[in-house]
Amino acid sequence: MKLRHTTISIPTGTAWLEGDLCHAPDVRGLAVLLRAAGGPRAKSVEVAVGETLQQAGFATLVINLLTAYEETRDPDARFNVPQMASRVLAVAEWVGHQPPLAGLAVGLVACGTASGAAVRAAWKSPEHFAAIVCGAGRPDLAGATPLNTLTTPVRFVVGGDDPHTPMLMNAYEHLGAPRDWQTLDGVGEHFVEPGAIGGLARLAADWLVLQLPPPQSAAPAPFTAPSSLAAAGSPTRNRHASDD
Repeated sequence: MKLRHTTISIPTGTAWLEGDLCHAPDVRGLAVLLRAAGGPRAKSVEVAVGETLQQAGFATLVINLLTAYEETRDPDARFNVPQMASRVLAVAEWVGHQPPLAGLAVGLVACGTASGAAVRAAWKSPEHFAAIVCGAGRPDLAGATPLNTLTTPVRFVVGGDDPHTPMLMNAYEHLGAPRDWQTLDGVGEHFVEPGAIGGLARLAADWLVLQLPPPQSAAPAPFTAPSSLAAAGSPTRNRHASDD
């Protein structure tokens, strides 16, 4: 499958969000990778996870939920989960208006505070999203009501040495949606250990393969540029809990 890589800019209210779209006519679905903080580490995670998802047959859209100004001048912006969730919904709306993408089921993959935005967005508009993967992070920031009444299937991928595991487990136990917990042994909260990102990527791909339905169109339209285009090793995988 030969993917076309395109830099995009998506309008969301008064902000324009920058992203990277990788697409081909015969993909099985769209994985949207949400980012709420930049830097080389975040980009390395996106590249590794994105490549694995692409190998599994998915188009990928990596989207930064913050503007460059917010990222550098407003340290609290990445904790504004309601605002970021609204931007996730704007991204979903944009996707639905792009002919090459409109028939694809969408899965969300998020780490950090973007996990909370993913849960909150799917709670507000469940028809837009088929599955969520939270790479640890802060899904608790979505709020109690969104966690309790979420209907979109969600998988938590958590490092066995993550000090925030009790907080993550508390959020997980509040989920009303079909849920799944996966532990990566010997991995901390930032997935910096050898093979940790690869483990996260494989578990994300497995979940989206399981949960996303096939494209609505039996013969996807040829790819055309969207209308708003801008100029390792393997950690141990343990199944901790599952509710199907």
